Amino acid sequence: MKKALLIVIALIMSAITAACSAGGDTKASGGSDDGTLTIAWYPNESGADMKDARDVIGKVIEDATGKKVEHKTTTDYIIAIESLASGNADLAFMGAQGYIEANAKNDKVQPLVVPSGPSGTLDDAVYHSWLAVKNGNEDAYKNGDDFSIDNIVDKKFSFVSNSSTSGFKVPSDGIVTHFSEKEEYKDLTAEDLLEGGKFFSEVLYGGSHQGSAVNLLTDKADIAAFCDTCVSNYVELADGEENTPGSTYKVKADAAEPFNTVPGEEFKLISVTPVLNAPFALNTETVSEEDRQALIDAFTSDEMANNEKVFVPEDATGLFKKTDKEQFLEVEDAWFDPIRDLSK
Repeated sequence: MKKALLIVIALIMSAITAACSAGGDTKASGGSDDGTLTIAWYPNESGADMKDARDVIGKVIEDATGKKVEHKTTTDYIIAIESLASGNADLAFMGAQGYIEANAKNDKVQPLVVPSGPSGTLDDAVYHSWLAVKNGNEDAYKNGDDFSIDNIVDKKFSFVSNSSTSGFKVPSDGIVTHFSEKEEYKDLTAEDLLEGGKFFSEVLYGGSHQGSAVNLLTDKADIAAFCDTCVSNYVELADGEENTPGSTYKVKADAAEPFNTVPGEEFKLISVTPVLNAPFALNTETVSEEDRQALIDAFTSDEMANNEKVFVPEDATGLFKKTDKEQFLEVEDAWFDPIRDLSK
């Protein structure tokens, strides 16, 4: 009797295994046949003020694929990166460094499109990594008439996340390159910048570009790294030229969270570095080739480029601004090699 029971159990388990192999989890086999696509968003784009922008992109995806879109907002870069790499998310909008980390975890993660530059090409498809200080404190970071990072040692510094391209990878590489030319810091590494006591007196992480900027404006940090595009909805140029060391930016009076606590506060740029634009990426294990091509066609269409809810006017709140000929362009993995090479 016991032996017969074991045989029955074995047969049942075999049938279940066969059924799983035949039908299986479509998320793991590139099917997306459950009728849903999940898109993960970094903390920078997860706020309530970005809901309309997320919904607009979601509608484009739904119309292109015929599938329902679910939005996965996050509070940490690594959540979005791991979600895409593991297949718990099908798509994500992420920085170049985050994409590279997800691709390293799972080479089935591939870029879909990136927003072009104002020329409508990849030639100027960049945004900018800023190092900023509170307005009035900038003289400590000058060498003659020019701004310099020589005096950032032993200061309180705010990064965004160690998975952020413009909020960690690019500025940390710039700092290491600059200081390693000095005998005292010839062995300096990016790892030495991760926590206080080795180079900075204290290191903070904003969790988002907005959070890093607020760390600066609330005097938690002396210097902060964050990017232009992620704070453009909250600040305005007060003096100087856009994306130029020495320029001053001011928080708008009606700025949304988290800047609503620091209206009118000003900061000054001491360093500006161009960074490759952030991609929409997808997991080709969970998104079918048919859906991938449909998404490329939709994103790179003239209709998308002229959609004022996607590429919003310069004075409007949105993810992408329309200043000239901005559009989405298909891009390959190798395009991100300049950022990948920073880790070599």
